[in-house]
Amino acid sequence: MDKIVQVDTVSQYDALYGNENLHPLVSVIDFAQAKPWDYASRMNFGFYSVYLKDVKCGDMKYGREDYDFQDRTLVFVAPGQVVQVQVYKDYKPQGFALVFHPDLLRGTPLGKHIDNYTFFSYETREALHLSEKERRLVVDCLGKIKYELEQGTDKHSKSLIVANIEMLLNYCVRFYERQFITRGDVNKGILERFEGLLNDYFRSDRPQTDGLPTVAFCADQLNLSANYFGDLVKKETGKSPQEYIQLKVMNLAKEKVLDTSKSVSDIAYELGFKYPQHFTRAFKKSTGYTPHDYRQLN
Repeated sequence: MDKIVQVDTVSQYDALYGNENLHPLVSVIDFAQAKPWDYASRMNFGFYSVYLKDVKCGDMKYGREDYDFQDRTLVFVAPGQVVQVQVYKDYKPQGFALVFHPDLLRGTPLGKHIDNYTFFSYETREALHLSEKERRLVVDCLGKIKYELEQGTDKHSKSLIVANIEMLLNYCVRFYERQFITRGDVNKGILERFEGLLNDYFRSDRPQTDGLPTVAFCADQLNLSANYFGDLVKKETGKSPQEYIQLKVMNLAKEKVLDTSKSVSDIAYELGFKYPQHFTRAFKKSTGYTPHDYRQLN
C-alpha cells in the first residue's frame, strides 16, 4: 500500500504548491497560478479543505469509491480524512482550494457549530455540483477571504475571515439542499432500497445474531457515507434514519405482539433487542402501551 503523506499545517500545504503563505492558519490557492508538484497518491490533512475544480483533472477516492472530478464541483475534506488522488498525466489544474486549520475557529461562533456542516464527512462521490451562478458566488466568497489575507493582520482580520468562511459554508448548505431536490428521483430510489434492506434484514435471522440494524450498517449497504445518508433521509422523509428504523421496528412489533403464541421475550429477541425490558420500554414510548396491554386491548 502506498505511503500516506501527512500534511499537518496550512504553511506546509502552501509550500507544496509554491503558494505564498499569508496566514499560518488559512489560505486560498488558485491552482492556475500554483506550481505543480509530485502528487502523493494518499494524503492526510490536519485541516479543513474545500476544493473547487473547474476542469476534469483526475480521480479522487475515499475508501472503495472513485469520483471523477468534473467542472464546477466542490469537494469537502475534514481533518484526519485520508484522500487518495490519481492525477491525469500532463494535466493543467484549474480551480481553487480553501484550507483552514481548526485553530482558526477557536473562540468563534463557527468553531462551536462546524460539526453541523455534515458535508465535510461526505464521500467524494457525494460531492456538490454547482451551476455557473452558484460557482460565481463561491468564487466571490473565496475572493473576499483572499482579500483579507492580503491586507495583513489586524484586530478585525480573524473575525472577517471566519465570517466569510461561514458565509461560504452556509451557501453550500443551500446548494446541497438544491441538489437533493434536483436529484429527487435518485433519492427516492435510495429510499426504496433502504426500505427493501430493512425488510430483508428482518426476514432473516440477522436480528437474532447481530441485533437491531444501525444507521452505519444501512449507509454502508447502500454505499453511502453515514452523514450523506442521514441528510438525504431527513430531507426526503422528515425523519432521521434512526427514527425511520425505529418506526419500522415498532410497526413490526405491533404485528408480532398480536400473535398470542409468542411471548414478549420471544418477540423482543426476534426483533433484535438484547433485553426484553428494552423492547417493552421502546414499545410503550412508541404506542403508549406495554406489549401486554396492547395485546389485551386489541
